[in-house]
Amino acid sequence: MIWSLVGVLLAATGLGGVAIWQNTYDIREERVTLRQGKQTLDGVLATPTDGRGPYGLVVFVHGDGPIDATHDSFYRPLWESFAEAGYASLSWNKPGVDGSSGNWLDQSMDDRADETMAAIAWARQRPDIDSRRIGLWGASQAGWVLPKVAARAPDLRFVIAVSPAVNWQQQGRYNLLAQMREDGASAEQTAAALRRRKTTLRLLRRDASFEEYRDTVDDPQGMTADRWRFIKKNYTADATADLRAIQGTPVLLVLAGHDINVDVTDTETTYRKLLPASLLRVEQYPDATHSLVKHNLEQSELKLTLTAVFAPRALFASGFLTGQRQFLKQANADASKGGRT
Repeated sequence: MIWSLVGVLLAATGLGGVAIWQNTYDIREERVTLRQGKQTLDGVLATPTDGRGPYGLVVFVHGDGPIDATHDSFYRPLWESFAEAGYASLSWNKPGVDGSSGNWLDQSMDDRADETMAAIAWARQRPDIDSRRIGLWGASQAGWVLPKVAARAPDLRFVIAVSPAVNWQQQGRYNLLAQMREDGASAEQTAAALRRRKTTLRLLRRDASFEEYRDTVDDPQGMTADRWRFIKKNYTADATADLRAIQGTPVLLVLAGHDINVDVTDTETTYRKLLPASLLRVEQYPDATHSLVKHNLEQSELKLTLTAVFAPRALFASGFLTGQRQFLKQANADASKGGRT
């Protein structure tokens, strides 16, 4: 029994060492504070460890939810990959998350764009940041923020849009139906869900209160007053006009083959229609989910957890981290030539 216990302890110690090693990244992280008006946002600036700045910068724009600066460490493999290309990364806790003031559910997409512009202005004042090489990286809900910022700041070096939607209401319907299929819902269940959605849209158009929504919809599905207010601010969001207004900024559109959140066919069609071919690059990852995690991992909670602990870089679809790094290396090469594309 004693030797068995010793063996277990040694194995546990070894696995713990592997986990620590695999979750150690070749970046230097600095805690920073960003200010926008009266609001303060706690964030992280991750820089290459070689100490030879000024660096280009990737400004991260989160998707939906109460996300912290590292996205529970999910961003760190990306930061490391970007650092290998000579870029720093800037990310922050959403308002109301881990010390940042405010409440992210109070924000419109315009508010989120203002916040991102403030972060870019902050970065331009840093001597270790090359203001000529600042670009954006954003996922999912960031699809309604990135084009707004790029239209306002035409001197951005690039935009990387990962799994973005174009129209809020179209995306919501697509996600609802895709999730119902994924869950094996019956025709009756799907019809009921579509009726709830129709009622919800009718209430949103009337600017109904949360109390009226709660009393009208028979299955609120976790809706809160704050979330209802957030949806009312943003349910008409559409990226079309902002995409059309982008001038001269290269865009990398990253799409997944197993995305039940966003209709990737519609997104790609819209981006190709509205952006010049010379500015747009599209990368497809057939084995990926909406978050660019390997599909087979998201199918198993155990596999997903073990990979996150012991091999976090392997969470992402094959070639994704390499593709991101190569895109930034090309952006560096273009910058050295004085070009934009």
